[in-house]
Amino acid sequence: MEMQYLQGVGPKRAMLLSKELGLNSIEDLLRFFPTRYIDRSTITPIAEIVPEAAFVQVRAKVISREIKPKRLSVIVEDSTGRMELVFFRGIKWASEKLSPGSEFIFFGKPAAFNGKVNMVHPEIDPPNSDTSGVMTGVYPSTEKIKNAGITGKVMNKIMAAALEAGLPSIQETLPDYVLKSKSLVPIHFALRNIHFPQSADALLKARRRLKFEELFLLQLSLLKQKFVRMRSVKGIEMPKVGPSFNACYNALPYKLTGAQQRVIKEIREDMRSGRQMNRLLQGDVGSGKTMVAVLSALIASGNGFQSCIMAPTEVLARQHWRNISKYLLPTGVKCAVLTGTTKASERREIHAGLEDGSIGIIVGTHALIEDDVKFKNLGLAIIDEQHRFGVDQRAKLWNKRNDGLLPHVLVMTATPIPRTLAMTLYGDLDVSVIDEMPPGRTPVQTLHCYESKRASVYKFMREQIALGRQIFVVYPLIFESEKMDYKNLEAGAEQIMNAFPVPQYKTAVVHGQMKAEDKNFNMDAFVAGRADILVATSVIEVGVDVPNATVMIIESAERFGLAQLHQLRGRVGRGSNQSYCILMTDFKLSSESKRRIELMCSTDNGFTLAEEDMKLRGPGDMDGTAQSGLPVELSIASLAKDGMLLSEARDFAMRILERDPQLSAPANDLLFKTLNSGRYAIKDYSVIS
Repeated sequence: MEMQYLQGVGPKRAMLLSKELGLNSIEDLLRFFPTRYIDRSTITPIAEIVPEAAFVQVRAKVISREIKPKRLSVIVEDSTGRMELVFFRGIKWASEKLSPGSEFIFFGKPAAFNGKVNMVHPEIDPPNSDTSGVMTGVYPSTEKIKNAGITGKVMNKIMAAALEAGLPSIQETLPDYVLKSKSLVPIHFALRNIHFPQSADALLKARRRLKFEELFLLQLSLLKQKFVRMRSVKGIEMPKVGPSFNACYNALPYKLTGAQQRVIKEIREDMRSGRQMNRLLQGDVGSGKTMVAVLSALIASGNGFQSCIMAPTEVLARQHWRNISKYLLPTGVKCAVLTGTTKASERREIHAGLEDGSIGIIVGTHALIEDDVKFKNLGLAIIDEQHRFGVDQRAKLWNKRNDGLLPHVLVMTATPIPRTLAMTLYGDLDVSVIDEMPPGRTPVQTLHCYESKRASVYKFMREQIALGRQIFVVYPLIFESEKMDYKNLEAGAEQIMNAFPVPQYKTAVVHGQMKAEDKNFNMDAFVAGRADILVATSVIEVGVDVPNATVMIIESAERFGLAQLHQLRGRVGRGSNQSYCILMTDFKLSSESKRRIELMCSTDNGFTLAEEDMKLRGPGDMDGTAQSGLPVELSIASLAKDGMLLSEARDFAMRILERDPQLSAPANDLLFKTLNSGRYAIKDYSVIS
């Protein structure tokens, strides 16, 4: 049966529900869950209603009604007092229904108007309706849906019709042994009680069942790819460390942190195991991931293999190359850089060096995955800031070998990801964390300043420049936007240049819309110390390393997410001088923005911030750069709130796959079928990533 034939839907509403909420079938409707519930078991006396209360239910008699310009005003009373009901739509219908002397149960959200309590568009039920003990689901909605008359009450009626029509044909998705060992209720019970709970306990059981199912099937799908790959994909065996690794390690001017040593050991184990390494390396800004990447590449080199290091921007690729080249001096391993702006003559030379094996490590951008880039013997692919690369793009790297063996893969990110999100975004990767900072780094002092303090901030900037330091100024927008009055880079750069005039001060500007050569020229001027101030958009968020920069000023800081603010702050404090991050905001801040700014000022722990960020914003946009990336849209479970259930679901999925990685045993028929149908049929990259 099509959704449009359900009672209360029809073709127009069906189209609207599809367009606005992505609901295209009765099964979609049944898996469209309430976000909260309203308990209609109590009647509240009018005298006890407070405007800030949630939904309330009153039993009252109509005293009078009056049609005023664009609205209907109805006065009702019970034994304790009077209140006004207001209708802006359906005025004729409400006026006829609510005749003076008639009694009804009114249900709605109270508000205050002119010092008195009123209720706008309450639901109206006859006085004899039994609402005792009824919990009503409240569903996500949009303005267009409300305007089309699909109120909460209508949505509940549609759901009741959907259950009636669709529930009998819904198949169980989990085998009996899963339901029993996890004490889960059957799917029919869960779907009926998630929409119309018989009791608080029934609702609890329904929610647990549906959340577990969602997280378990997602983890099962991700881990199955990992198990299959571990058994079927042969990795390159790299049994020795080799002289170049030792030469580099022994020449280091400092001792590696315990966390770096632990991670290198984990990588070394992977590379000599004979299985393909697929590891995610998480480390806060400045924790020393590049050093780990270099030493990993030197293990490959010591075994006769080449490595490539792929970065998301040209600026970062060139910076990596400069740093890595210094580390490689004692080793004799040749390192080159390849980006979109590499000249044709250099490009030919690099291509030849990769094909004959004389270039041991290549650093680059997307240019590395072009078809004409061929390797003699690629053994390790390192990808920095992985969320900037699509999986399909990465897949091209693994095809750079033609002998069926796959290079080892190390994915690095400086965006601290909460454990629950890492288990979901990167469920098929092993995770290593560098959770220790190198000694000698002074924590960055973070301050919050309103616009009124700008003169003081400029004075502070001049003092820092007089000490020979450099300053970042970051804006959220490039061009003036009609809708937003946030500080934008164009006006900001002008303001900075007026406040810091040449020849005494030099300001460079970098943003994503510039030509690559202009961007590189300005960026190089700042890195080399020829410019005192760099005015930029968050293009500089990832990886730029200027040890002499001690001040990061973030304009309209409320426009950035926590993870992004933290990334930007990590651009300073890379030298031995005290560094500062100044968050500039308007006076008017939402409570969420205020919380973000307070958190930034109170901690510099990226993982703490990432956890808080997920609680505030949900997992969909963890770093403000559209890293939705969840393989499956979660409809009831929350990565921010259901971490324990996620761990439980993952452990259970692991136990099943250890015994039956292909889910081919008869007991797992149902799991195999469920995984390969609809939403859990995640694109399988198990053979290429």
